[in-house]
This record gives sequence, C-alpha cells and structure tokens, in this order.
Amino acid sequence: MTGIDFTVFKGSPAGKIVESKTHKESLKPDEVLLKITHAGLCGTDQHYKTEDMVLGHEGVGVVQQVGSQVTAFKVGDRAGWGFLHNTCGHCDECLNANEFFCPERATYAHSNTDQGAFASHAVWKAAFLFHIPDTISSSDAAPLMCAGATIFNAMYSYNVRPADRVGIIGVGGLGHIAIQFAAKMGCEVVVFSGSDHKREEARSLGAKEFYTRSASKYEVGKPIKHLFVTTSHLPDWNLFLSVLAPNATIYPITVSHGDLVIPYTPIISKGLTIQGIFCASRGVHVKMLRFAAIHGIKPITQEFPLTVEGIEEAMAKLDRGEIRYRAVLVAGR
Repeated sequence: MTGIDFTVFKGSPAGKIVESKTHKESLKPDEVLLKITHAGLCGTDQHYKTEDMVLGHEGVGVVQQVGSQVTAFKVGDRAGWGFLHNTCGHCDECLNANEFFCPERATYAHSNTDQGAFASHAVWKAAFLFHIPDTISSSDAAPLMCAGATIFNAMYSYNVRPADRVGIIGVGGLGHIAIQFAAKMGCEVVVFSGSDHKREEARSLGAKEFYTRSASKYEVGKPIKHLFVTTSHLPDWNLFLSVLAPNATIYPITVSHGDLVIPYTPIISKGLTIQGIFCASRGVHVKMLRFAAIHGIKPITQEFPLTVEGIEEAMAKLDRGEIRYRAVLVAGR
C-alpha cells in the first residue's frame, strides 16, 4: 500500500480549529491504521490550541489495517491510545516498566504532531495501542486514555491501599473518575468541593463524606492519608494541610504553569510527601482498563461531533466550566 491520506483538526495561532490533511507514504511493519470513532477532550488540548499541530490524545477507533509484523491487533479490533507515543525500550526506566520517564520518550505535542485524536484516522505503533475491553463503550473509553490512566496511575503506583482515607479536591473531569477508582479500591473517600450541589452526585459515585468550605478551615473526622488535587487551580494549602495525617501524600494532578508554593513547616513537621504524577506507563494503563471493566467505572460525558464546529463548541464550554464532566468528540458514520 502506498499513500495514506486522512483529515486532521489542528490548532492555529489565533486559537481557531483548522481542518487539514495528513499524508503517510505507507504503513510501516510495526504500525496500525485506525479509523477514529471517538476522541476525548482534555484540558491539555486547550493548552495547545494556539499551536500549528493536530490536537487530541485520548483516541479510540477501529483497526482498518495492520503492518506486516503486527500480531497483537487485527482488522476490526477496537483500540485506543493516550499521551505516550514511543520510548527507547532499553534504558533503565523502560526496563523497569517505568517507561513514561524514558529520557527519549515521544509524547503528545512533542512528537507526531501531524496526527492526533482529532482526526478521521491515525497511524500508530501497535506497541503503544491498547485493546478496549468489550464491556467499555468507545465513548467511555476515550477519557480513560488520559484522565483515567493518570488517576489510576497515581493510586496504583504510589501505595494507595484498601481502607486508606483518600481525599479528593474537586468533582470535575478528573475528580469524578478519581472518586470511582478510590471507592472501588476499597478506600474511604472524602470529597472537598467548592459548592454543595454536587454532594449527592459525589456520594452516588462512591464518596463517604463530602465537605464544602464554610469557615476558615475544614472540620473533618479522621485525617486524610492521600490527597488528590484535581481542580484546575491549586488550592489554598492552609485549608488542607491541617486535615492530613502524618506521612500523608499530596498528589497535584492537574497542570498548572505557575510555581508550587506551599507552607514549609507542615511538610517537615508531619513528614508529608508531595508526589509528582503524570500519565501511566503501558503496564499500568492496561491494568486501569481491566479494573474499569471489572468494576463498571464510567466517566460522565457529553458528546459533540468530531468536526471543526463540534471541537470549538466543546472547547468553549470547557473554558466556561460547562462540561459535565468530560467532552467526547464523536465521528460521523
């Protein structure tokens, strides 16, 4: 086969979505051609909408062709991908299944910028694609490719255990998924929110306790062992450091381009840990999908057409905080 052409949707210096075309000369032996059916919209995509690159990194589609060396996928399979595109495969991090921190990693916005999830098709390395379990719909799978994998990675890789008291700040795109994962892991989930109207929804997702700020501090029962920050802005740390247990861990999940400024003395006096988190390596990503399938974990989504107009509408609503809670772009038949 020679010549693969497909439609892509790119950012632009003006922040407008531009429809364009991408061309691949051929399918390499280790690659797969996917017809994209669903694409999740992540906050990170907003950061790059002024760049001349194809947007989207929560892609799900159907395999149309496979390279001559591909054995893990066949035509008709559903597959998805996330933030990580490729690694060297031989450094210490790769050999220790910690490949997301490979010094030669290829990731969204830094490689393969001529293609992405906001497109009609994609040509992807088979080794960095994931089978979608039969019990997870493609629309539900899309946000799990990044948001779900990041949350699960933090909990699975950094010793969150059953019966731990887990605090989650925010009931939004990340927070509502975090509540479900923590609850299904057997944790005691404590949710902190800026408003009371999400109380019953948080409880339906698995929260045991729900607090809104009513004074200069939070009045909670037992202290928190793990605190996940899932809001778009960093919190007032003085409100939360007092509710943490000794040797507790703080996980800043969302991306903020400012400095992390936090009171120093409580970190020392309580032996607190601030744990950086990024997306999952492949082994953890696979476990996340299995866990979500077993326990029926589903993002709460709003669907938009995978078109220029649909992408712009979804991004505008995300900017205004009107998405409940993950936008999914759906391709036409």
